[in-house]
Amino acid sequence: MVVASPLCTWLVAACISVSADNNLHRLKPAAAASKRLSRSARRKLAANSGSGGLMSSLYGSGIMNLLEPCEEYYKSKPLSSIFGFQSINRIHKQTGKAMAIAVQPAKEATTRKKPITKKRRVVVTGLGVVSPVGDVVDVFYENLLEGVSGISEIESFDCQHFPTKIAGEIKSFSADGWIAPKLSKRVDKFMLYLLTAGKKALEDGGVTKDVMKELDVTKCGVIIGSALGGMKVFQDAIEALRVSYRKMNPFCVPFATTNMGSAMLAMDLGWMGPNYSISTACATSNYCILNAANHIIRGETDMMLSGGSDSAIIPIGLGGFVACNSLSQKNDDPTKASRPWDVSRDGFVMGEGAGVLLLEELEHAKARGAKIYAEFMGGSFTCDAYHMTEPHPDGTGIVLCIEKALAQSGVAREDVNYINAHATSTQSGDLSEYEAIIRCFGDNSELKINSTKSMVGHLLGAAGAVEAVATVKAIQTGWLHPNINLENPDVGVDKNVLVGAKKEKLNIKVALSNSFGFGGHNSTILFAPYKDQ
Repeated sequence: MVVASPLCTWLVAACISVSADNNLHRLKPAAAASKRLSRSARRKLAANSGSGGLMSSLYGSGIMNLLEPCEEYYKSKPLSSIFGFQSINRIHKQTGKAMAIAVQPAKEATTRKKPITKKRRVVVTGLGVVSPVGDVVDVFYENLLEGVSGISEIESFDCQHFPTKIAGEIKSFSADGWIAPKLSKRVDKFMLYLLTAGKKALEDGGVTKDVMKELDVTKCGVIIGSALGGMKVFQDAIEALRVSYRKMNPFCVPFATTNMGSAMLAMDLGWMGPNYSISTACATSNYCILNAANHIIRGETDMMLSGGSDSAIIPIGLGGFVACNSLSQKNDDPTKASRPWDVSRDGFVMGEGAGVLLLEELEHAKARGAKIYAEFMGGSFTCDAYHMTEPHPDGTGIVLCIEKALAQSGVAREDVNYINAHATSTQSGDLSEYEAIIRCFGDNSELKINSTKSMVGHLLGAAGAVEAVATVKAIQTGWLHPNINLENPDVGVDKNVLVGAKKEKLNIKVALSNSFGFGGHNSTILFAPYKDQ
């Protein structure tokens, strides 16, 4: 019975094939005529098509034409070579056309192995930044090394009725030479910062007009995210709506969306590769950077602009964070308000700006003679799945994120000797991250940790990218910026692990940068000095 079953199956299939073939030949005139009939008449014709059944109705609808086999294909590739069953050829010879054959799969199907290819390496070839301590990368990092704070009293609006009156506000910014004046007047500042930082990264990477002409624009993309998008544009639209919708900025909706910055930059450059934004609160930038790198690793692109931008120092932004009790109220001495890991910290300080990295496939970068700042090693994401604004008290999600990042990038934990921490200057957040880091790297006597936020504040969705720029500059220069305002480390925090009040020299093996966000989003990315292998 076991032997007979396949044979019976093939005999039945052959009979169906012959029967169907004969019926189809008889039905061709009817099928042609049915095209001139009404819909109801065609239904009746299909229903009364006799022994052809389903085959006849399909043929009448035109779909069967798609199922007719190609004679040339049969001559060049017999079905037996495709399916691995010799009886099929005999059926084909009898009927001429195998219309309905139940194929018995071969017991030992040979599977083709995907050829082993060398993993594409991703390097950083350009940096762009807009921040409270500088809009030029070298100036930005030099100020960080000198411990210059960008925290000051808010000047862009009257905040006397708010308990917090300080922020990492950019006092003077010009997009002249980077963005068309007409566009500059209409877009939100988050987009101004994004476009400027993106073009500065290209300039820093040596991507001139001549280089642009040689690029395959279909393999160049932009992934620059934002946590909050165009809040000012949207706030202005609401105010205008109080008068009339006719007073609203006609572009208020697209200019408020988080994806439009990436889209506008791609339009300006003519880059047709992957283009989108990711919004995962304050972890946004790291998500964008890792996804951009993965597009390159998979061979989908050769060059990507990635990072983040945010500008939310407006009444609704300040008020919102005050309402959830997140901000520092050290208004009397703004420069000392942001103090990660210090026992007297009382909340984070809002900041604004943008950071963009030009990521490039190694061979592509070498072919055009690009300078290479560092190599992107990899990274990972996890979710705490615990609380909307509070980190998991055990740091479980952070540890998992770091462990996954190490595993996926192939980096040994003993090689990580510098960490640019998320450390925002909040009570629970700083300790949770610190404890997670020590659990992962506590045995490394070379380990050093700092927080860029001590000087620029928390740039929300842009934080990770600006800190990635600082991390890459640390690799390039060999200098770590200080943790300012760290006067009395909290209980359990080893001040010897943290960079002190002055910059410190370090031969970085692998650098790690963390970013976490409301919603329990955790992200970790890794960079290392570039070594030609």
